[in-house]
Amino acid sequence: MDTAPQHGPRPLPLFLELLRNETAASPDRRAAALRGLAAYQDARRPRPRRAMPVIASAGRAVLRDYGGDGPPVVFVPSLINPPVVLDMPHGRSLLRWLSRQGLRPLLVDWGDPTPHDCGQDVTAHIETMLLPLLRSIGEPVALVGYCLGGTMALAAAAAHRVRGLALIAAPWRFSGFGPAALGSIDRLWHAAQPTCERLGLVPMEVLQSGFWQLDPGRTIAKFERFGRLPPDSAQARQFVAMEDWANAGAPLTYAAGRQMFDDLFCADLPGRGHWQVGGAIADPAALPCAAVEFVSLTDRIVPAASAAGLADHRALRLGHVGMVVGSSARQSLWQPLADWLVALPHIR
Repeated sequence: MDTAPQHGPRPLPLFLELLRNETAASPDRRAAALRGLAAYQDARRPRPRRAMPVIASAGRAVLRDYGGDGPPVVFVPSLINPPVVLDMPHGRSLLRWLSRQGLRPLLVDWGDPTPHDCGQDVTAHIETMLLPLLRSIGEPVALVGYCLGGTMALAAAAAHRVRGLALIAAPWRFSGFGPAALGSIDRLWHAAQPTCERLGLVPMEVLQSGFWQLDPGRTIAKFERFGRLPPDSAQARQFVAMEDWANAGAPLTYAAGRQMFDDLFCADLPGRGHWQVGGAIADPAALPCAAVEFVSLTDRIVPAASAAGLADHRALRLGHVGMVVGSSARQSLWQPLADWLVALPHIR
């Protein structure tokens, strides 16, 4: 494999603080985790793949075409972390696989915001970017949303005619995160909000620290395990690819961060039926199209209790990321999703 001798991302200060706190009583664990962290940074990376062609744009967002001869299916990734989670290397690309299953996957790439975009909230991302991209295709498409991208896709499907909607690990009833997680999220935003407002952006480190706090022991243990893996093993290469994805990504606009923390997590506007997008109230029970949701019962990031509660509800026992790129993803998610999409009726 053609590889580049580049180093991985430098450890973030908040991660090092987490490491110190989690291993305070165990110097051996701290040393093992630091060895794994160093091995991760020094691991060789494959050269970046060429970006897929752009067929439409709306503001800084673009629509990337993954080929295929079938009907178009637009994939909406989260605003958090890069969209490449749907196109991972080492045979873990959902989009490239679907392009060989009688479908034409199209991926929304949100682009990188600047402080000049600070006023664009989540609703604005849908109304000024996602909906224009859907209209540019010229025919109703199937819509698939992952994580927060699924939340946004559901709102878009309520405001724009689509052939069908599929949600993957997508939160809708944010009260389903539970008091403990919501309290932790609120404290995180309370501490970060003043700095984010001055910057006009929500840095990735703020969002990552929230994910780490969901299960700090697991966060440290994975680097301990990685330090014991043969560097050229398939398992090590997959770990590096996933960690590079998890540690990368553009910041959120300040308005998107504020709306996510205040209106979605805190006020639960979607779950309470008070979120209006594109002139329509987004209501999972009143969607004018076929809809399915794939929900993980073991998701530590988006709990099953926060799902939209669609009638066609498929429960999986894979993690939030594992259900998309794990070793069981093809049989558990990819194939059922492909079967559902191929069976959708064609409409004009």
